[in-house]
Amino acid sequence: MRHPAQSAAKSRDLRFSRLWKDAMRISREKINKLAHAVADTLADMDNVDFVEDRNSIRLETRRLLELLMAQEAKIDAAARQKIESQRRTILEGSQEWDILYRKYYNEEVKKLGI
Repeated sequence: MRHPAQSAAKSRDLRFSRLWKDAMRISREKINKLAHAVADTLADMDNVDFVEDRNSIRLETRRLLELLMAQEAKIDAAARQKIESQRRTILEGSQEWDILYRKYYNEEVKKLGI
């Protein structure tokens, strides 16, 4: 029988893992807010001079954030595909699934040189 502290730790780790995966999905509205925050922060810095107008900076920031999110989605899909291609079924949320996901996710990140 497991010690209650071990069960609680495992449960906490699974919840964190799921929250982390869900947190990686950001809506277009939140990306826009981030882009605004980046442009505003840069504008407030004394050692930064814009060569373009603030809106151009915001749009480019948004484009880059969307590109990063698209890359992350591809990495996630590739890691999930590798898990699904295993000979036996590995249930999502299990400790084994989480370990494999992290392993395959990191492998995909290294392939892209990120």
